[in-house]
Amino acid sequence: MKKYDRYSAQVISSPRWKVVRLLAKRRDGFQCVKCGAAGRLEVDHIKSVRLAPDLAFDLANLQTLCKPCHSAKTKIEVGFAPIDPRRQEWRDFVRALAHPKPKESLCLPL
Repeated sequence: MKKYDRYSAQVISSPRWKVVRLLAKRRDGFQCVKCGAAGRLEVDHIKSVRLAPDLAFDLANLQTLCKPCHSAKTKIEVGFAPIDPRRQEWRDFVRALAHPKPKESLCLPL
């Protein structure tokens, strides 16, 4: 089994990280910089700690992302290809079929 090394483990467990993380979220308005979502947010290193350890606590190297946007970025970084736009269009279509929006009533109000 291949071991996955988290180069950022030491960074994100430090007290300094908690302060810088909060500053990044405040700067980004407590929203995902990619899609604007709020709620559960993660602070991401734009240039990874593995490639640029000197930028680990640099606020300019941090961005606030929601869980789905962070996961998508991480998948690409570890070698997975981005989803083909046609495949994403199909996924969106199937999702819309599974969760239809309520139809407006054609009846006139009394």
